[in-house]
Amino acid sequence: MAPRDTNGEALMRLLGEAGFEVAFGIPGVHTLELYRGVAKSGMRHVLARHEQGVGFMADGYARASGKPGLCLVITGPGVTNIATAMGQAYSDSVPVLVISSANARDDLGRGRGRLHESTDQVALTAALTALAALPEDPGLIPGLIGQAMRIFASERPRPVHLHIPIDELGKPAGGKWHLERPIPAPAPDKAAVAEARKRLSAAVRPVIVVGGGAVAASNEVRALAESLEAAVVTTTAGKGVLPESHPLSVGATLQLQTTQAMLADADLVLAIGTELAETDSWTTKPLVFGGPLIRVDLDPAKLVDDHRADLAVRADAAAFLRALGPLGEGRNSRDAVGRAREVRRANAASWGALARRHIAVLDSLRQALPAHGFVASDMTQIAYTGNCTFPVEYPRSWFHPNGFGTLGYALPAAIGAMIAVPDRPGLALAGDYGFQFTLPELGTAVELGLSLPVVLWNNEGLGQIRDDMVASGIPETGVKARNPDFLALARAYGCGAERPENLPALSQAVTRALAAGRPTLIEVRPDIAGG
Repeated sequence: MAPRDTNGEALMRLLGEAGFEVAFGIPGVHTLELYRGVAKSGMRHVLARHEQGVGFMADGYARASGKPGLCLVITGPGVTNIATAMGQAYSDSVPVLVISSANARDDLGRGRGRLHESTDQVALTAALTALAALPEDPGLIPGLIGQAMRIFASERPRPVHLHIPIDELGKPAGGKWHLERPIPAPAPDKAAVAEARKRLSAAVRPVIVVGGGAVAASNEVRALAESLEAAVVTTTAGKGVLPESHPLSVGATLQLQTTQAMLADADLVLAIGTELAETDSWTTKPLVFGGPLIRVDLDPAKLVDDHRADLAVRADAAAFLRALGPLGEGRNSRDAVGRAREVRRANAASWGALARRHIAVLDSLRQALPAHGFVASDMTQIAYTGNCTFPVEYPRSWFHPNGFGTLGYALPAAIGAMIAVPDRPGLALAGDYGFQFTLPELGTAVELGLSLPVVLWNNEGLGQIRDDMVASGIPETGVKARNPDFLALARAYGCGAERPENLPALSQAVTRALAAGRPTLIEVRPDIAGG
């Protein structure tokens, strides 16, 4: 009689059945039995250098592929280390499944000084997840995995964290585990769709606002915009849902005054899959809309928040747009293309000297990166400018830690994205300070042989905070740190390393890095763009 799978082995087999092909993690003494399951399942494992990197890799994997990312971490410090990445995924609605060990069941909350012990590990991540659970019995694990998959498929996709006591992982699994198939997202209410169609058809100056909840509805958004003849503005998370070269697109410019003025002048705004949050518009007060607001979102809480909808539709973006259909009859005449062109022109003229230097560098990167390539960016000034100005033609092409605003995101997220979509070129864009949060993940990229350009914007400190201090009359405090020799560090890891002296050389360096068979650190200093 063949031995039964352990709970750890059964769990990994179940995750394989659920469609997970890659696990990002760092093995530890508490997860040995999980890794027995990893080895037996044949699932690909990617070894990170820090659990924060584990989480950001899974996040980048999910954003690039549209499939949930999987993380394996140990009890205690593994959980607290990955918590920052979980917070980022929660804020930006990214589906990530975290499987961690927990202390033995009889030790939970007992304060016995066990290895990796915390008083309540589930409580540590409950606020950062859609679901954090420790099954009272291993037989409940399949149901919890099924619940996670339902959250990813039919609710606002946010992290799920499953804690498994270490004494349960090695026990024989009770019977054969089966996965419950996820249910689809709720269909939009027919009466609400009919009312939306009526209002949209009657609007003279409608504007469509598209967020990250619509990244899987690019074709439907384009069809609606063209049939309605409506200008489209996206959030950073929705960047590329409508190609930014499209004559109706004003890009991801929700934070710019001219775009906000366009919304205030609209006689109807349709917001699809977006929080309309502070980090979308960079205003602490609700946006002003000149006419009624129609909101479409899977999260019912978004339909009754500060931007309260005049018409609220709880639905998946693509399902709503398919139900809405084309709107070509009975609409009034309007020159949406002309208005969008004027908004783009005014926005382009509004940038100051620093942003124009950023734009010159970003244009050089755009020239080197193929149109279907992606960028994973960090919290750094050049990326803030790029959120608005870097031209993107496809969804899932610009990954930025917008909501939670973590440092150290770019490099590990780019690694995860390259694993998810190996046929797409990509690059990481980070500032010198934030890059050092996850710099050791260069080792992971080298091990994987990734042709990944890592573009390092080196302004010798925390540039945005320094500028904010100066603007607020605060002495510059704690905003300048001694940097290492980044090129030497990169070479020590086995990376290529370059410091181009001008913008054409920057484009050439990125082109070489995209074919190098290893990562390349490309250090860029602000004076590369002159001034």
